[in-house]
Amino acid sequence: MSAAPFAVWAPLPASVTLVVREIGETEGQKIPMRQAEEGWWEPDAPLPGGGRGELEYGYLLDGSDTVLADPRSRRQVDGVHGWSRTYDAASFAWTDDTWNGRQLAGSIIYELHVGTFTPDGTLDAAIGRLDHLVRLGVDFVELMPVNAFNGDHNWGYDGVLWYAVHEAYGGPAAYQRFVDACHGVGLGVIQDVVYNHLGPSGNYLPQFGPYLNEGGSNTWGDSPNLDGEDSDEVRRYIIDNAVMWLRDYHVDGLRLDAVHALHDTRATHLLEELSIETEALSAFVGRPLPLIAESDLNDPRLITAREGGGYGLTGQWNDDFHHALYVSLTGDTTGYYADFESLAALGKVFENGFFHDGTRSTFRGRTHGHPIDTLRTPTWRLVVCSDNHDQIGNRAAGERLSDKLSPQQQALAALVTLLSPFTPMIFMGEEWGASTPWRFFTSHPEPELAEAVRSGRLEEFAQMEWDVANVPDPQDDSTYQSSKLDWDELQQPVHADLLAQTEALIKIRRTYPDFTDPRFDQGRATSDDEGGWLLVQRGSMTLAVNFSDAATGVPVERPLEPVYVIGEAEVDGDLVRLGAHSALVARTP
Repeated sequence: MSAAPFAVWAPLPASVTLVVREIGETEGQKIPMRQAEEGWWEPDAPLPGGGRGELEYGYLLDGSDTVLADPRSRRQVDGVHGWSRTYDAASFAWTDDTWNGRQLAGSIIYELHVGTFTPDGTLDAAIGRLDHLVRLGVDFVELMPVNAFNGDHNWGYDGVLWYAVHEAYGGPAAYQRFVDACHGVGLGVIQDVVYNHLGPSGNYLPQFGPYLNEGGSNTWGDSPNLDGEDSDEVRRYIIDNAVMWLRDYHVDGLRLDAVHALHDTRATHLLEELSIETEALSAFVGRPLPLIAESDLNDPRLITAREGGGYGLTGQWNDDFHHALYVSLTGDTTGYYADFESLAALGKVFENGFFHDGTRSTFRGRTHGHPIDTLRTPTWRLVVCSDNHDQIGNRAAGERLSDKLSPQQQALAALVTLLSPFTPMIFMGEEWGASTPWRFFTSHPEPELAEAVRSGRLEEFAQMEWDVANVPDPQDDSTYQSSKLDWDELQQPVHADLLAQTEALIKIRRTYPDFTDPRFDQGRATSDDEGGWLLVQRGSMTLAVNFSDAATGVPVERPLEPVYVIGEAEVDGDLVRLGAHSALVARTP
C-alpha cells in the first residue's frame, strides 16, 4: 500500500486524476496522478495547502467527468455518491487511557441498531441510554453495521464504503464519542462488519480494480475477490478496515457477518489472516480484541486455535441454540425449525454445543455440521440468544418473541439464555419485552432496486411457508419508524417487571460461578417431551424449566435449595413441581 496522501489503488483505469476542493467550494482543483507500484496511483503535483486540513476530494477515472469517492474514504457528508471528505481520526481527544478492555469469556453482549435504538437514531443519542445498559449488567455493546450505505436508513448490511461511518448516525467523530463514552462507563464495543459482499447501490469499487469475484456471488450480492488475480490488495483492503476500527476507533472487537459466504481457496484463509493481524494488534494495545463470526456451517475450525489447525477466531454465533429454544417456546416447526421439535434438541445443545454436528438437516436435505471437541473447547466461544436482528427482522412482519409469548414465557427465554454456559446476547429491547416490531427496512432511491428488494423478500418467505399477505413494504418510511424502540414502555408495570427479572437473572449469573464455568463436561441435560420440561445441571446449580402450558413434575437426584423462581415452582423431595410456563433455579447445599 502506498503511504502517499490521497493515493488510491486503481489497477484498471489507464489514467486517474485527483480532484480536491476546500470545504464550501463547488469547483475542485484537478491534480494529475502517476502510477506507482502494484496498481497504486499517487498525486504528481502539489496539493492545495500541502494537502493538510479538511478537504473534499474524489477521483476521475479514464478522463470521466464523474467524481468518484475514495474506496478508503473516512467520511461521506453527501452520501456514497458524493465527494469524500478527509477526517483525521488521530485528532480526537480520547479519555479512555485506563480502559483495559473486556474478555469475551464470562461476558454478556447487547446488540443494537443505531438508527432504531433511540428516537433520534444517532450515536450521540445512544450515549444518553448507556446508563440503562450499565444498570442491566451487560459487558459489550454490539453495533450493527455503521459503514456508509446508500440512502438514509437500512440495516447497514448494504454498505459500499467500509471505511466511512454513516453520516446520518453522526459520522466518524460521533462514533469516537460513542466508543469513548462506553469505555467511560465500563462497556466494551463490538462492531459488526460485512466483508462477504457489497451493497447494490453506490458501489464504484469495480471501476477502480478487481475488488469483486467476477461471476461469483452469494445471497446478498457480488462476493469479494479473495483468491483471484490481484486479490492481495483486496484482502489488504479488508484487513486494513478491520484494523482501522480496532486501532483508530478503539473498538474492542468485531462481529464478522456471514463468513460462510467468504469464498477463499488460498492456503491461508482470510479469517486466519485476520486473526493473525488482530492478535498482533492486541499484543500492542494490551487488551483483548475478540473476533466473533456469524456462520451457519457449524464448523469448529472457526473457533479452534491456530496452533490446533483452526482459524483462531474468538467465538461464533450458534443458531442451533436459538432454533431449539424458539421451538421449545413457540412450538413452531416450519422451515428450518423442523429438526428442533424435541426438547432433546435443546438439551443436546447444552451438552455438545451444536445440534447439527454431522446429523441430517431436513431443511438442507443433507447432513450438516461437525462435532465440537468439548474436552478442549470452552463453552463461551459460542454466542447464543433467544432473538437477534436476523431472527426478528427476517420474520414476515418483523415480530419479536414478545409478540408470540406471554411475559412469563419471555422470562423463561431470558433464564435459559442468560444462565446457559455460553456467551449470551440480548437484542435491544428484549430485556423489557419491547412490543415494537423490528422490521426489514430500506431507503433505496432507485425504484428498480426498491422493487427487487420487495419481490426478493416475498420469494424468501414463500420458501419458509410463511404468510406473505401482510409483509410490510421495506421502502415505506413507516416500516422504519415503527421499528424504533419505545422507551416509554419502561414505565408500564408489565415491561418494568420483565426488566427487573432480566436484571435479576444477570446478577445470578454473576453470583454463581457454575453458570460461567467454560467446561462442557460440567453440565448435563435431560428432558421429557410429554411433560414439556428440561432439566440442566451445571456443577452445583440446577435449572428446571417447564415449557408446557400444564403443570408438571421433574424428578431430581440431589437435594435442592431454591435460588430463583419464575411462575410457580417448589422442591418436593426428589421432585420439582412446576406450574405452567414456570422455572426454578436452585443449588445443591
